[in-house]
Amino acid sequence: MSAYAGDVAALARKDLLLELRSRDTLPAMLLFVVSALTIFHFALPSGSSERAETGLLWIAIVFTALLGLSRAFAAEREQGLLDGLVLAPCDRSAIWLGKTIGVTLFLVLAEVVALPAFALFFHPLSWELVAAVALADIGIAAIGTLLAAIAAASRARELLLPLLFLPLAIPVVIGGVGASIAANPGTFCDSLLGEL
Repeated sequence: MSAYAGDVAALARKDLLLELRSRDTLPAMLLFVVSALTIFHFALPSGSSERAETGLLWIAIVFTALLGLSRAFAAEREQGLLDGLVLAPCDRSAIWLGKTIGVTLFLVLAEVVALPAFALFFHPLSWELVAAVALADIGIAAIGTLLAAIAAASRARELLLPLLFLPLAIPVVIGGVGASIAANPGTFCDSLLGEL
């Protein structure tokens, strides 16, 4: 294994072990996504379109990811280790990639609960939806980790992260929504062009 891959693996492992010990991020993400889907289930009128229901799933996923991203650099920030992490003798992209892998795994674990809850409340899952969510997790984690690192150094990090993340995550979410309703390919593209 190369030194770069070893650094990435060590950083991702550190984040996962810290989460297993502290149990801060993952339970909050799970509770949020299930609560959001439950509220959407009771708030959405019966007979709503599959597209509206899928859109609500994507809203829950984005805000669950935002919750996880806000905690991505929390351990380093609370212990005053951000400078030590940056000064470590490894490539800075290894720090980003290790954190991205950790955030992606947290998102996948949250969606292991969210997708069956979505299927229970709304409609059965399709392979297009599962594939779209899996691909979007990578994009959301990659963008969000970079922005979480930027926000971690700021005093207004709770405000800065959503302000930076939400506009930049829109292309990923639009792509995910389009891929998740790929069973009706013309309807998404036609409606998107109609909105523009």
